Amino acid sequence: MKDFRVRISILAATALGLLSPPSVLTGQSGEKGQIEIGAFGVYSSYDKNNIGLAPKFGAGAWVGYYITKMFKIEALGDFTETTVDSTGTEVRVARFGGAVLAHKATPLGTLYGGVGFERIVYRGANSVDDNAGIAILGDRLSLGGRAAIRLEGRLSYVPNTTLTVASQSALNMSGAIGVSVFAFGGPPRDYDMDGVGNNDDDCPNTQAGALVNDRGCPTDGDGDEVFDGLDQCPDTPAGASVDEAGCPNDTDNDGVLDGIDVCPNTPDGALVDETGCPTDADADGVLDGIDQCSDTPAGAEVDSVGCPLDSDADGVFDGIDQCPGTPRGTVVNDLGCPLDTDGDGIPDGSDACPDTPEGAQVDMRGCAVDLDSDADGVADSLDECPDTAPGAVVNSLGCALQADRDGDGIPDSRDRCPDTAPGENVDAVGCPQLFDAEGVRRTSMILFGVTFETSRSALTSASNAALDRVAESLLANPEIRVEIGGHTDATGSAAINRRLSLQRAQSVKAYLVRKGVRPDRLETVGYGLDNPIATNDTEEGRRENRRVELKLLEEGGAGN
Repeated sequence: MKDFRVRISILAATALGLLSPPSVLTGQSGEKGQIEIGAFGVYSSYDKNNIGLAPKFGAGAWVGYYITKMFKIEALGDFTETTVDSTGTEVRVARFGGAVLAHKATPLGTLYGGVGFERIVYRGANSVDDNAGIAILGDRLSLGGRAAIRLEGRLSYVPNTTLTVASQSALNMSGAIGVSVFAFGGPPRDYDMDGVGNNDDDCPNTQAGALVNDRGCPTDGDGDEVFDGLDQCPDTPAGASVDEAGCPNDTDNDGVLDGIDVCPNTPDGALVDETGCPTDADADGVLDGIDQCSDTPAGAEVDSVGCPLDSDADGVFDGIDQCPGTPRGTVVNDLGCPLDTDGDGIPDGSDACPDTPEGAQVDMRGCAVDLDSDADGVADSLDECPDTAPGAVVNSLGCALQADRDGDGIPDSRDRCPDTAPGENVDAVGCPQLFDAEGVRRTSMILFGVTFETSRSALTSASNAALDRVAESLLANPEIRVEIGGHTDATGSAAINRRLSLQRAQSVKAYLVRKGVRPDRLETVGYGLDNPIATNDTEEGRRENRRVELKLLEEGGAGN
């Protein structure tokens, strides 16, 4: 009875295996119409009480036909040579039978079970036959292709054995391991296991794990040369370089992927545009993201972190400062040059007498001294003609009576520009006219003769004569305020031309300020290419468009 319970326990454990959750192995399940042929080795244990034969190893074979994918009918038989336990007499046992089996494919393999009938034939010491009902539980493990290993347990119940005098029931148990092959039907052969049969597979050596199309060739959805199924980053942007797992690289960590990045060696911390190249919004040579002073004015010199330098600490940055060696404490204009409000040659920051009358001789402190350099009897501080020839009769202003040395029709006594060039049109005080021509008041004029170095804002020396005449006129007419407008041709971008035209206008202003014109009388505007006066399609027209214009603003104010 104990042996019977052991056999029932083994059968129950195998049945639980059919219902167990998936594990790590995968078996091959048959297909409708497939034939399975196999051979096996078997170890048979016989009922000790009612059969009385010793357990022994034997061999057998099975042939099955799949009615459906799940159900199969199978014929099986085996042969074992054993002995009678009590006498040792040899007995040959042959079993022939059939069964109906049901299959379930799981990760543990293809588990199966079923019931059937067998005929047991004993020869030797006993020559009798028994009929038995059988129960089978097993697992089939795929070897790839059309081969599999089968592990199987079988219980054989004999209701009335003929081996004993008194008819008794018996329960035999056996375990088998064998190899099966499958013929006909079933899935086609698939060497690369990609799900496309060899006969239809245009790419029979596809790498394991790669997804394929209906012709068995691997797909690459993002075109990065790493196949779908193996690609851990299947949405890589077109053109990006990837590693062996299909994920994009970003060597310089700027957020733009290698292969797309036009500037793959961007310094750490620099901001980049969509092509991966660093930006420099203020064009100071220090990249955005590294630049700690991102709004540096154009033209200013900067340090290694992009902040502007001011070597003379005058509040005007190096590169913009036209007087970079200004002594500390000196009051300067917007070009960085010292202010001299009273025009006595002593900067305001050092001038002890900042309100010295115009033209007065001063000492090193900027205070007036009573000198008479031309010995005409009129102190230099009051002498409007400080270079009067010796012996000349002068008026109270120190100018020779009715003298007109520049021949402009204005007596030297009233001539504020006594050295006007011959033929120059002058105003009532003897200075060149800017906005009056033949009795007509103009609102603007082109400064002919004012030129610059190519693509730069630096004035050429040839411009000095024209600008000197403008300065003379402005100094002689302190009520006039003007706009200095810079203009370019259409060569280059609008932004660059606008910046260049402004810088050129500022250079003209700086020159006039150095000549004594107060900066608040001068406004600068860069028009760039917006207001052409000629066509930009010819060199002559472009040359006319590159110009500086003075525009008359409201009149008023006093001083230079």
